[in-house]
Amino acid sequence: MTPSPDDARRTLIATLDAISDPVERLREATAQEEQLKVEFKELRARIARELKNDRTWDQVGEYFGVTGSRAEQISRASR
Repeated sequence: MTPSPDDARRTLIATLDAISDPVERLREATAQEEQLKVEFKELRARIARELKNDRTWDQVGEYFGVTGSRAEQISRASR
């Protein structure tokens, strides 16, 4: 059974909280945060491309709360 996103997030936080040394905990939390930013950006790009299969960029942009041009940028994982 696949854990829910909430369960996965709670497990990650608990794992980080279990690191006894606060300096190491901070380093690991920061590293995980940076990696998650990259992975979420890639995830959002895949979602945008999938939505574009049968929608205009303007329609995709509505889902993301941005313009169609920005939605297209998101699909390329652009800043």
